[in-house]
Amino acid sequence: MAQNVHLVVIDPQVDFCDPNGALFVRGADTDMRRLAAMVRRIAPKLDDIHVTLDSHRLIDVAHPVFWKDSGGSHPAPFTIVTAADVEVGRWTPVLPGLYRRMMDYVRALEQNGRYPLCIWPPHCLIGSPGHCLTPELRTALLEWETRRFALVDYVTKGSNPFTEHYSAVCADVPDPTDPGTQLNTRFLQTLMEADLIAIAGEAGSHCLANTVRDVARGFGDDSYIRRLVLLEDATSPVPGFETFQTDFVREMKARGMQISNTRDFLA
Repeated sequence: MAQNVHLVVIDPQVDFCDPNGALFVRGADTDMRRLAAMVRRIAPKLDDIHVTLDSHRLIDVAHPVFWKDSGGSHPAPFTIVTAADVEVGRWTPVLPGLYRRMMDYVRALEQNGRYPLCIWPPHCLIGSPGHCLTPELRTALLEWETRRFALVDYVTKGSNPFTEHYSAVCADVPDPTDPGTQLNTRFLQTLMEADLIAIAGEAGSHCLANTVRDVARGFGDDSYIRRLVLLEDATSPVPGFETFQTDFVREMKARGMQISNTRDFLA
């Protein structure tokens, strides 16, 4: 019986994948070229393709403009903002009325144990060139849609300015007033129908890692996790966060995730 094969591509956007992008992930440009070639090679075997899109506003909890110090200066990109920083006033929201909400937020981040609040360069701003798909992969996806008369499933995330949304499954700290930050059950249910799920995209240290972890948590049964196949030559870590990707791969391999590459997958 034929396998139902899905491909999940995490945030293959210009700001991450172009050397001139706002938050270039070193190696992502060649990752996406290899992935585009694979999509063309196995197009008849791909039953569904899911592409996530980081979709931010300039005013965002993880962008410099959201925070200020006692002198009114914004934090530099890659500053880590801790609960202790907010408590002592080292960093405070630009709008004083958000203080209590943000105090609760950074505490919740620390309690969930994934990542502290990291201030990133503004990236993947909705409507900007950096929000677009990297061109070579976009062309390959359009060719797949035409050949299969099918639709790529685009999954957006990150437009709520009050929470980080690395994972395509749910935000790091879901906003109870915003269903878009809560569990994406449609996405999970669709993936559960697949026999094999190839995973690629950026970055392996952050958005890809969190998405896969949340997919695995949503699956529950490790027999489903064995359907996941990480394409190791089609993902790279954010520079300086390489150990995050290494730890993620070790963790998920132990739970049954397979490892392959764009040359060998379904060869």
